[in-house]
Amino acid sequence: MKRIWDDVITERDRLVFEQAGYGQRGGFGERPALLVIDPLYNFVGDKPEPILESIQRFRNSCGEEGWAAIKHIQALLGKARERKIPVFFSTQGYRPDFRNLGAWGQKNRRATETGMVYGNLGSQIVAEVAPRPEEVVLPKDKPSVFFGTPLLSYLVELQIDTLILCGCTTSGCVRATAIDAFSYNYRVVIAEEATFDRGQVSHKVSLFDLQQKYADVVPTASVVAHLAARVD
Repeated sequence: MKRIWDDVITERDRLVFEQAGYGQRGGFGERPALLVIDPLYNFVGDKPEPILESIQRFRNSCGEEGWAAIKHIQALLGKARERKIPVFFSTQGYRPDFRNLGAWGQKNRRATETGMVYGNLGSQIVAEVAPRPEEVVLPKDKPSVFFGTPLLSYLVELQIDTLILCGCTTSGCVRATAIDAFSYNYRVVIAEEATFDRGQVSHKVSLFDLQQKYADVVPTASVVAHLAARVD
């Protein structure tokens, strides 16, 4: 099966991981939950447009590729809700005084633009994937949804054994959350087309690395099909 990273991973690297035994399929467990990571206007802009145009107003935008992923997130949400699978969202934004900016300000000269302030459009979840009242929304300040949030306590209470991840960015918050979930011994599944990144190479390489060591990177349609076929 052709994979999204095939055009950037060298033959040497493929052989190294294969012969070292990595990339084995971990599989789904019995009690999955869906985590939608930062599906915010900040990360897609307020309309589908080329990324270099979108980032003029939304500096963290992933442009059209983000909006393409939103459609796949809709499919995941639809099936998860139909099958009564717990759904969680994360969001990220700053206080008006930027007291919670932290180290984010060290590497980005546009970090204090007001679009990332809570209450502005950028900090809001895209309407097409808006959470329902019974679904948990977890504000966070750092990349991993586990860091400084009660996510783990919810998962323990619900006896979750598998975390299905989607959202953005693949190389940032998705990767950080996947590694933390792996560290807590959860099975991790990443819906490939439902994740996105501003960097095309970062997106592909991150998915390859996650597939090899920490998660199953699975086509979104296959994740939806698995949820549809579950026997409760």
